[in-house]
Amino acid sequence: MAVIWLLSLSFLIFILLAAVVKHTKRWRLPPSPPGLPIIGNLHQLGELPHQSLWKLSKKYGPVMLLKLGRASTVVVSTPETAKQVLKDYDLHCCSRPSVEGTRKLSYNYCDIAFSKFDDYWKELRKLCVKEIFNTKRVHSMQPIKEMEMKKLINSITESAFEKTPVNLSEKFLSLNVGVICKAAFGVSFQGSVLDNEKFPDLVHEALEMLGSFSASDFFPYIGWIVDWFTGLHARRERSVRDLDAFYEQMIGLHVQKNREGRGEDDFVDLLLRLEKEEAVLGYGKLTRNHIKGVLMNILLGGINTSAISMTWAMAELARNPRVMKKVQSEIRDKIGGNYNKSRIISLDETDQLHYLKMVIKETWRSHPVSPLLVPREVTSEFKINGYTIQPKTRLHVNVWAIGRDPEVWKDPEEFIPERFMDCDIDVKGQHFELLPFGGGRRICPAVYMGTTNVEFALANLLYHFDWKLPQGVEDIDMDEGSGLTSHKKHDLLLAPVNYSDL
Repeated sequence: MAVIWLLSLSFLIFILLAAVVKHTKRWRLPPSPPGLPIIGNLHQLGELPHQSLWKLSKKYGPVMLLKLGRASTVVVSTPETAKQVLKDYDLHCCSRPSVEGTRKLSYNYCDIAFSKFDDYWKELRKLCVKEIFNTKRVHSMQPIKEMEMKKLINSITESAFEKTPVNLSEKFLSLNVGVICKAAFGVSFQGSVLDNEKFPDLVHEALEMLGSFSASDFFPYIGWIVDWFTGLHARRERSVRDLDAFYEQMIGLHVQKNREGRGEDDFVDLLLRLEKEEAVLGYGKLTRNHIKGVLMNILLGGINTSAISMTWAMAELARNPRVMKKVQSEIRDKIGGNYNKSRIISLDETDQLHYLKMVIKETWRSHPVSPLLVPREVTSEFKINGYTIQPKTRLHVNVWAIGRDPEVWKDPEEFIPERFMDCDIDVKGQHFELLPFGGGRRICPAVYMGTTNVEFALANLLYHFDWKLPQGVEDIDMDEGSGLTSHKKHDLLLAPVNYSDL
């Protein structure tokens, strides 16, 4: 009897071992850095996760598996692996992770803004492209852009006359706030109830909270206790309360305007009308929370990202006088004639500034605003480079690492716009060496709008002014700040010189 039991047990163990071997062979997982109990690889992320993950990828390869608490996360770091994620297997991983931690707050429009539902995202994208991000709409914004640019030039001219440095980080943010609020929201930010000197801090805080790694992101049951003790939960709640107050003011202005029958309809009016008509958007009727979710995407995605790109571009130009001189020569030669201080370079003219476009591409390569594309969630099993990617896995594309891949870019640490000369690489999501707007079904719908905003601002400021380091400053601090976006940690201060004084 004992022999029979022993043989049965041995047979059972053999079957289990065979199953494990077969299972392991079928599920060839990506290489992974050794982690610690419970927390896994969380301690290896650092203050700037994209840089930490880039360093780890040098050792563990372009497809890397990490255990972040209870969340399995795969990070890809080359154009080839990014192509597989964003194109070849886009349908397998175009969902978003469930909204937890940094985004699961008292206001459920945060869930909507970062929706995991693909049908909702498609409908939202279609609506935004049709009403606000299309070419016709962008060109119709030209008078607003020119008006805001004239204000900016006048304020910088004053600073140049007084020989005082200009905080370009603040100026670019203010410019984008003025353009977006007027063009998309139909209100003038300055002088309205929305005008608040703390607004830039509100935007920065929101992006930092959205990009932070909190305990509740990775430990669903006990993480919120940790966040409560550290104060992170309170910061998140305060940030969203401030955003909610902003949205309520924005909507309130439109409701009042519509009651009085004044002004032209804008994007917010359209959303309010669709809400009133109980229009269906993706998986349900459009509600007030949906409207706030859309405003959140436009506010945080449209205003801050362009300002960040402009700031990095000017910082690199200030550190590279050769490039600064070359791009200014192109702009001033193309415009031609005697200098006119009231001259505003148009969108049609910026389209002819090819070297400026190279400068902007090189800025996006070196300083992508979204260094780790917003995470995806795998919905069905597929393989990257032979490694099995399982459902429920979070998936990041490390765009910052791709921009520093020596197999793709020669001298990747150097700022060399000429690398894009006679090069067909664009930023529309089909060239995976350069992905500032992402790619696939989740690509940012505002590619054209974002590109033209940056070109327009830089062309005009480089035409009207020369730029120097402030007196006593020998170099620019290029440290990055933490958060959802890769912004310059410290504000950019440069000394303007009026073109008429040269």
